[in-house]
Amino acid sequence: MVQIGYTMMTEQAGPRELVAHVVGAERAGFDFSVTSDHYFPWLESQGHASYAWSVLGAAAQATERIPLMTYVTCPTTRYHPAVVAQKAATMQLLSQGRFRLGLGSGENLNEHVVGGGWPAAHVRLEMLEEAVEIIRSLFAGGNVNHHGVHFEVENARLWDLPDTVPPIGVAVSGDRSCELAGHVADLVIATEPRPGLISAFDRYGGTGKPRVGQLPICYDIDRDAAIARAHDQFRWFGSGWPVNSEQPGPAGFAGATQFVRPEDVARSIPCGDDVDAVAEAVRPYVDAGFTEVALIQIGGEHQEPYLEWAEQKLLPVLREL
Repeated sequence: MVQIGYTMMTEQAGPRELVAHVVGAERAGFDFSVTSDHYFPWLESQGHASYAWSVLGAAAQATERIPLMTYVTCPTTRYHPAVVAQKAATMQLLSQGRFRLGLGSGENLNEHVVGGGWPAAHVRLEMLEEAVEIIRSLFAGGNVNHHGVHFEVENARLWDLPDTVPPIGVAVSGDRSCELAGHVADLVIATEPRPGLISAFDRYGGTGKPRVGQLPICYDIDRDAAIARAHDQFRWFGSGWPVNSEQPGPAGFAGATQFVRPEDVARSIPCGDDVDAVAEAVRPYVDAGFTEVALIQIGGEHQEPYLEWAEQKLLPVLREL
């Protein structure tokens, strides 16, 4: 049975609202939750970008059961991997073992703010691999010194370590990232239900490990309103990772998607209140071998009716998949 998750989108709601939403998701019966980690929204119409790690700490205290996860954190530019290790260890303690650390190679949208430039894709993957090595060394305890190609760590140590360190997930979009994930990750993360990603992950050592996907939907009893909202806030989603990872800000995403029509969005994102349409969108993930799928409800002000609908109608159907 595939597990169904809830997404706290830091780009579409403020921090207090995000915590209230994940409390509602736990009450509604979602199996797990994930949290985006951005400095900017993709489009100005989304309107938010709070600090994900503060939100996660508050969520750990406000909830009791639901697992928490970054989806995903870039541990190479805006954050040094030694700091990410400290944050993740602390989150595991605060959540009493409910935290997973999802990592990725990042987006220019968020990482440019520290002024270090934006490396080429192959360099970003090299940096990610070295960052995971540093994080795992710190999770192992003791003092860590690291003098690598991309990072320096000088006599670092995590003084508050959980008995069980957070599992590490790595986001993938192609063969090279699947190879990296297969070698270093405890689970794999992807935003597309491409069977080739899962088979590559398995080929490089990922067999038997969890694989977590993500799917945007836009619930509303008025389908036209749902389509308009999805187009306004999420028309960038179909651009693909090679484009999305390079845009430097919301204006770039607005320009890149200026010719995307509402009907284009409606073909790729389930909109309205048709449970079967969502189930059909989830099914390719199941068929591709994903064990978990985190749903995104588009629109920060539309979470409460979505959670009620999900509890009463959507989750029972998806559990049958």
